Amino acid sequence: MTVNKRKKVSRYRGSMTHGWGAKKKHRGSGNRGGKGMAGSGKRSDSKKPSLWKYKYFGKYGFVSKNTRKINAININYLEDNIEKLPQDILTKEGDFFSINLEKLGFNKLLSSGKVTNKYKIKVLFASKKAVEKIKSNGGEIISK
Repeated sequence: MTVNKRKKVSRYRGSMTHGWGAKKKHRGSGNRGGKGMAGSGKRSDSKKPSLWKYKYFGKYGFVSKNTRKINAININYLEDNIEKLPQDILTKEGDFFSINLEKLGFNKLLSSGKVTNKYKIKVLFASKKAVEKIKSNGGEIISK
């Protein structure tokens, strides 16, 4: 048969300090000098030399706010998967394949691969080599 263990707090009832000595002591982090790296300021030099080897004080580096995530695609991916692309993204206009890569989720065209078809590609960015390859085969790239 199990026995209900008596909680320690019930033994502290009526003792006013609950085993912490003075009344002031068990209030917050003040009794132990703060939390974490507290106490390493101007007046208490005992911790400072141990912090000099770490980057604890000050601000370091910068955060660039105008970064845009590049999601790139290669020409060889288009060549290999031209039949598999959905009809709303790929349309055939005469002998041109018109592709909207932004709808596909890509915002940059890279030049890896050989161009065998004529393309009209709508994309936000394209590398110089990719533009040259597409134009040399009679296609065009529409970029913003």
